[in-house]
Amino acid sequence: MDDLARNQLRTRLHSDRFPRSSRYDAEWVLANEMGPNALWLTEALCGQMALDPGMRVLDLGCGRAISSIFLAREYGLRVWANDLWIDADDNWRRIRDAGLEHAICPIRAEAHQLPYAAEFFDAIVSIDSYQYYGTDDLYLGYLTRFLRTGGQLGVVVPGLITELEGEPPAHLTERQASGAVFWDPSECWCLHTVDWWRRHFERSGLVDIVHAEPLADGCQLWLQWERARDGGGYTGFPSDAEALEKDGGRHLGFDILVARKRARDAGPHPHPLLVRLGERRP
Repeated sequence: MDDLARNQLRTRLHSDRFPRSSRYDAEWVLANEMGPNALWLTEALCGQMALDPGMRVLDLGCGRAISSIFLAREYGLRVWANDLWIDADDNWRRIRDAGLEHAICPIRAEAHQLPYAAEFFDAIVSIDSYQYYGTDDLYLGYLTRFLRTGGQLGVVVPGLITELEGEPPAHLTERQASGAVFWDPSECWCLHTVDWWRRHFERSGLVDIVHAEPLADGCQLWLQWERARDGGGYTGFPSDAEALEKDGGRHLGFDILVARKRARDAGPHPHPLLVRLGERRP
């Protein structure tokens, strides 16, 4: 990539809303992406959380660990970078290249088989990942085993403006010029509204909601990311810019949720089945 193309890419990925993210090398962000700009989403989430240096944080579904690098560098956190699809050796190379081997531990583990001690973490975050496993009615009971009382759970998920009744709108199911179809039935039915997620968390009786709101202009940010990828000549995933442009925020965006783990005597106790499930799982 020549200097002109590099400067254009930097401009496309700059956002005054995310000053910390905008300091990162745009080529590096693009080369290590596994979805819409993980640094923007992480910065937006952290703005709703109370994070102090030295906290132990699980980055669940961290992908290529750029969100973990951001958390450690920007907030002084001790991070466990957990992902199923990316080998821990690959993430360890990125972590060492960033000079953060003292702060980040890469782990390869499935979200239902986490190898951590009970109540080990001060916070758990999940960036564009929780929707793939967290819709399970009992998963929150399993995950919060690893979170101390009063600890924070923060997630950012792609979401819907309103719950779909019937089939998704045509512009999300038709083939785009890139060859991609946005709405993959094997993946996209896990998308929900922020109100759906709020109820999903609240009915567990395990957490208190601190924040549950859509990310402002989430669809536009998503479209900005897709256009930056297209302009940078990136071909790792087919572009969804056409579907997002047609949507214009009518259906798609991102949701941010932050909750704190309740003390056992602070509210309704979880159903015994949920407790037994957590005890059975590794």
